[in-house]
Amino acid sequence: MRYIAIIMVMLMFVNVLGCKNPEAAQQNVVEETEKVESQGIWLTDYEKAIAAAKEKDLPVLINFSGSDWCIWCIKLMEEVFEKEEFVEYAEENLVLLNLDFPRESAQSKEVQAANQALAERFGIKGFPTVILLNSKEEIIGQTGYREGGPEAYVDHLKKMLK
Repeated sequence: MRYIAIIMVMLMFVNVLGCKNPEAAQQNVVEETEKVESQGIWLTDYEKAIAAAKEKDLPVLINFSGSDWCIWCIKLMEEVFEKEEFVEYAEENLVLLNLDFPRESAQSKEVQAANQALAERFGIKGFPTVILLNSKEEIIGQTGYREGGPEAYVDHLKKMLK
C-alpha cells in the first residue's frame, strides 16, 4: 500500500513537471469535465450523484474508468454507455456517475483525490469496474465490461437490481 502511494505521488509529480503550460492543462481539465457532463446524464461528483439518487429514489451506477488508456473502459463506453438503448434506460432508472482515472488527460488534484478515495472505499482493483448502489449508499452489485451491446447490458443491470 505504501509503495502504491509513493508511485501515485511520483506520477503526479511527473505529470506536473510535464505540463509546460499550466493554463492549458487547467483548460483540459475543464474540457474533459464538460465533455462527460455534456453527455447529459453522467455526473462526476459523488455527493451530487447520491443527492440525485435520494431525490429520485434511484440506484447509482458508478463507472470507475480509465477513459484514455483502458481498452475495456473505452469499449464499454462506446459499445454500451453511449448507445441510445442504454441512455434511454438510464435516464429513467439510474443516476450515472463517472469516476475517471485518466493517464493523458489532465485532472484537477481535487478530482484525483476524490476519485482515489472512492476507489479505495469501494475496493477497486481494476478497470472498468461498475458498481450499483442504492440511495442509502449500500452496494447492490458489481460488474464490468460485458459483451453483447446495450440491450444485454441493460438486461444484466435489471437482474442485478432485482
